[in-house]
Amino acid sequence: MKVNPKKLLNSKWTAVAAQHKEKHFLVKELEFDENNIVVRCVMEAIMTKREFDINWRDLNQQSDWRAGWR
Repeated sequence: MKVNPKKLLNSKWTAVAAQHKEKHFLVKELEFDENNIVVRCVMEAIMTKREFDINWRDLNQQSDWRAGWR
């Protein structure tokens, strides 16, 4: 699946392997530069509200991430 950066904000993701006992995440914040390129992507864990930065291109790795909550 190819991830479209323009549709990332508020998208839901499931980690294939739990991270800190968390599996479900939401893209909470995106930051674009003057050329409309994503320079920052912030994910939020649904259960704990823990936030972390991620390279948005890593969401293309189906071995690590699945679109939606499963």
